[in-house]
Amino acid sequence: MGVPVLTGWAAGDTAAGLLATIGGFTALYGSGLPYLYRAGRLALIAVSLACAVGMGVWAAAVVWGGVLVVALIAVAATLLCNALAVGPPGAYMVALACAVGTAMHAGRLSPWPTSLLVLAGGGFAWLVHMSGALLWPRGPEKAAVTAAGDAVARFAEAVGTPRQDTARHWAALAMHESWAALISYQPIGITPDSTVSRLRGLNRELHLVFADAMRAAAHDAPMDHAVPDRARRLAAQAQHPSSAGSVAGQEEIPIGGPRPLDLVRQAVTTGSEQLLVTQRVGAAALVAGGLGAVLSLDHAYWAIAAAVLMLHQGSDWVRTRQRALERLVGTCIGLFLALGVLTAYPTGLWLALTVALLQFAIEMLVVRNYALAVIFITVLALTIASGGRRVDDLGGLLLARGVDTALGCAVALAVFRATMRAEEAAPIPAVISRTLEAVGAVSDHLAESAVTTPGARAARRDLQIQAIDALQAYDASVNSSVARRRDAELMWPTVVATQRLAYRVLSACWALEQVGSGSEAARRVSRSLFGAHGDAQLHRALAALAGAIRTGSAPTPLGEVPAFLSTELSTLHESLVQTASDD
Repeated sequence: MGVPVLTGWAAGDTAAGLLATIGGFTALYGSGLPYLYRAGRLALIAVSLACAVGMGVWAAAVVWGGVLVVALIAVAATLLCNALAVGPPGAYMVALACAVGTAMHAGRLSPWPTSLLVLAGGGFAWLVHMSGALLWPRGPEKAAVTAAGDAVARFAEAVGTPRQDTARHWAALAMHESWAALISYQPIGITPDSTVSRLRGLNRELHLVFADAMRAAAHDAPMDHAVPDRARRLAAQAQHPSSAGSVAGQEEIPIGGPRPLDLVRQAVTTGSEQLLVTQRVGAAALVAGGLGAVLSLDHAYWAIAAAVLMLHQGSDWVRTRQRALERLVGTCIGLFLALGVLTAYPTGLWLALTVALLQFAIEMLVVRNYALAVIFITVLALTIASGGRRVDDLGGLLLARGVDTALGCAVALAVFRATMRAEEAAPIPAVISRTLEAVGAVSDHLAESAVTTPGARAARRDLQIQAIDALQAYDASVNSSVARRRDAELMWPTVVATQRLAYRVLSACWALEQVGSGSEAARRVSRSLFGAHGDAQLHRALAALAGAIRTGSAPTPLGEVPAFLSTELSTLHESLVQTASDD
């Protein structure tokens, strides 16, 4: 953020340097991703920011044209960023870039030079972000495996304690993230003796350790102290993976995540949460921009940006309302700090340093305390908007920022409230039903002793994702409205029981894979797990449980079920009976 300003000042055009800082926001994306995958994502972000600004400048010749283009850019960015799990700041910076472009038309800037300046800032951010590849080319992958090993060790140590379920969830999440780093974010042609292949071997061993810990937890068996020690040794080995260690062959490599096109298709499915969030963002952008045009606000793009910011992440009503309040309070305080900064009128080196320090403060605070971060966000936005020139009507600029932010937040809350759906009050039953369906899909492969086929690996991947989603749905509900929080607390035993069932099935898959999927030994293990009719019995039990979850009624007796899942199924059944009686 600082170097483009410095470069512009040295070239005698500070305003151009400040404009290039919009491309510098590219650096906010992609942290933790493997460098090759990161290179493509950051390049796409940089080009998107440049195109968004250029389109904003081009469309702003007609006021309503600018509003429409910003809304369309916000809709497209929200849909793609949420579907592809781009992560914070997600669609917001792209929508903001386009909105900023609409305000540049008055300065008689043309689209192409403006876009090239933003692209130059993005290109520099790309270089800085990728510089770690020169010294630590496989650093992100090693860090992911190390974090997974530490999380598995903590879970193994927590087995048999009240921390067991929470530790298992975080371990599963870390394992999933390491899997993504080593599989989903890698090119297809990985040689067997490469660092990534060695890390895959270590990651596979970690899965086996995780499976051992899950089996111990399922049987309330004491945990061998060697298990967490083994997980930590594997985590340490990830920093210096040796070719002498266990290396997973190509046949052992699990499939990657769903294709981007499939993810987008899922996002645009009628009734999907991502589609609803996208529709909210589009409506809020149109309304906020339209009101800004009708009221002739000088910086109406701030209202659009505030509205998009409130809605693009798909938070629930309580969190959205809290975020709006934090945005307003932080903006009001930030206006006073901005008054001091703009009155001091930093130039040259001081301006570059000011921009860099403000962005640094934002990144240090934005996750921990959003309201404090907004203070510095406000100052940075006003500093960039000044274009490196002394502001004649400083009071008017500060008032415009406050009014536009309040307008955008109010519009976002109104749109959210108007589009709230009844089914939003019950996300937990829906995700539990999907998890039970995924359990049934994996059990089919497990019963056939074939858990390493492409279809089996896809089913196992989907089950692990659903198990993670179950707890995340609970967390979202607990931080929501009073009624939704009460429903979530009643469902907590069911969430835990569902996760235990899912991970018990997954651990059985890892055990079977260790024996040798498809081998005679594996078939004997499958027969011992399911018996003659165990898979059919399991499907009947899952159907009864899913039906009870959908209707909110007590489930019918389960009947005979496979012995290795009887504890988990009975616990889930009892939790639903208790929930129905509490209701």
